[in-house]
Amino acid sequence: MTTVHRTSWPGPPTGREDEPSPNPGDGEAGRPERLAEAVAAADAPDAVFALSRLGRRTIVTGGTGAPPGRPRDRLRYEIGSATKAYTGLLLAHLVDSGLLTGGEPAAALLGAHHPPGRTPVTLAHLVTHTAGLPALPADFYPRALPAWRTNPYGRYPDARVVDAFLRHRPRHRPGTRWRYSNFGVAVLGHALGAATGTDWQDLLAEHLLTPLALHDTAPRPADRDGFDAVGHGKDGTGTLPAFDAGGFRAAGAVRATPHDLLTFLEAHLDPDRCPPLAGALRAVRTPVLRRGFGHRHVHTVAWFRHPTDGGPLYFHSGATLGQQAFLGFRPDTGTALAAVCTRRFRSGDPFVSTAYALLAEG
Repeated sequence: MTTVHRTSWPGPPTGREDEPSPNPGDGEAGRPERLAEAVAAADAPDAVFALSRLGRRTIVTGGTGAPPGRPRDRLRYEIGSATKAYTGLLLAHLVDSGLLTGGEPAAALLGAHHPPGRTPVTLAHLVTHTAGLPALPADFYPRALPAWRTNPYGRYPDARVVDAFLRHRPRHRPGTRWRYSNFGVAVLGHALGAATGTDWQDLLAEHLLTPLALHDTAPRPADRDGFDAVGHGKDGTGTLPAFDAGGFRAAGAVRATPHDLLTFLEAHLDPDRCPPLAGALRAVRTPVLRRGFGHRHVHTVAWFRHPTDGGPLYFHSGATLGQQAFLGFRPDTGTALAAVCTRRFRSGDPFVSTAYALLAEG
């Protein structure tokens, strides 16, 4: 069973990089049906596809499981690596505010002396996945293996993340190679905490969640039962415990309702709606890295950036042990999409490809 919700937020977005299409009615009639098809394709116990176009929200919910005690669009979902979009925006804001430059050596902030003659790993290297770090620390796997299907990250706390970084010797000079790294963004979170004297989760609340009025977003499980969505295994059966990010919170700990996810994305479409973050919201649209053959892969400090006929599309996906998320926005059409589900696909992922295609349609 699917449920459709239609709401509006005050006023249309006015992204400055690319002006939205002047006709907000384009494709309006078929949008709920396309979102309902996406919910069905997710084949998950709980699924929500939430789309905002020129200020009008369409949210479709459904799932193969029994309806939870709370409406599916009011549950908080684990967004995994899409948390990096929040951490990237946080760094951009701290730089825009003059508190940091992005060029600070992470090791120095974390209390270590940098070996002479080596290029230091900076905050900018960490957020752009160019620090020369692997996806995870080398000793992560033996520690995580006993709880691989239930709590692997929770067995690797803050101190071990920092220690592993300070002991690591990159094979390549920082800034020369791109390699996606949960490890690197986790270290960034700890370095931001050390630089400001405030833990990453408190920085997140003070500088992002409060200004954006994201009241149903947090980096930790809810204190009350029934508020957080429950994850399931790859076959959609068997429940999993709430995700514990351990020392990797900045890389994957955020959970949020679909409504809050749309609010976060809508702020990127119209930065002027949140003056304290306007500069940072514009900054995270700016390409900072191009890689691959013909430099086809473009990154900002928070998003993957792909071209479309009308302008760039920004997105980030994420997954925990039993949930998945896709976040994206298109300034040229004034469109944002947040999709979540309570099932983790391991291969041939139809969830992310379906969400991406919906956003690419504009």
